[in-house]
Amino acid sequence: MRSVLKNVIGALVTILVASAVIFAAMQLVPGDPAAEIAGTDATATEVEQVRHNLGLDRPAWIRYFDWLGGFVTGDFGQSLQHRQSVLTLLKPRLGATLMLDLYATLLVAVVGIGLGVLAARNRRMSSTLTVASSVFVGLPTFVAAIFLIQVFAISLGWFPALADTGNGLASTIHSLTLPAIALSLSWIALVAQISRASFREQLGREHVETAVGRGLTENAIFRRHVMRNGAAPIVSVISLTMGGLIAGSVVVERAFSIDGIGAFLVQSILRHDAEVVMAITMLIVVVFIAVTVIADLIQLAIDPRLRTRGVDR
Repeated sequence: MRSVLKNVIGALVTILVASAVIFAAMQLVPGDPAAEIAGTDATATEVEQVRHNLGLDRPAWIRYFDWLGGFVTGDFGQSLQHRQSVLTLLKPRLGATLMLDLYATLLVAVVGIGLGVLAARNRRMSSTLTVASSVFVGLPTFVAAIFLIQVFAISLGWFPALADTGNGLASTIHSLTLPAIALSLSWIALVAQISRASFREQLGREHVETAVGRGLTENAIFRRHVMRNGAAPIVSVISLTMGGLIAGSVVVERAFSIDGIGAFLVQSILRHDAEVVMAITMLIVVVFIAVTVIADLIQLAIDPRLRTRGVDR
């Protein structure tokens, strides 16, 4: 319980600090939202009236606590450009982004760990994986997206070049396949590398040699002793992967014309729509930290040594 409470308290403090940094950063962005909304022909008096109506003439610390309190209660404020609730604008876009990120995460976990298992049990496969993963880890997402569109959408016609998330589950999964692959490719390579290294390390441990001496089958040894004990670093990297996928979805959504929060974030930045930018950025931070905390708790559950260390401290 002490370790759990420490993780939760640390996460809350991190979110609080991140919220202050995000709000402060938006105050330093050049431009005057009141002047943009009032228009180029507005007088100084009219601009001041718009600023007062929007509450922008209040002290920054008051506006920060108002915004933070609203975010905690689910009120993300009003978009200055669209004149609508930010939550109303985000709801239809959240589904597309979540579907894309979950699809990509599934590919990372299944393919990445699967390749790691094969490489750990086959030395020839290990050398091939090392070379291939070194190439794909550094592959930019937009390059992968362009290549996949050109080959599998335009040349072969197997998948659509523009994703469509509104025509049923099967159609949505089909149209999100290329975006999910483009988004997950470099992370699959990273997870495969870490999985291979972790599993190969476990194969050299004494308890594995003891299991071999007891006459257990190779599959049973790998499943019960190698994968379980080598899972902790893999859980950590997959949790980081989910945060990276959310950030990378900005590029992929633009490339495949997906109307998600990533593409909407770029539009809002270009339009200086501070309320939308802060809401999306905070959502990304909260999701990333929540996933990290969950990963830490999973590690505590699968590795008793971590629970012992937490008690000792």
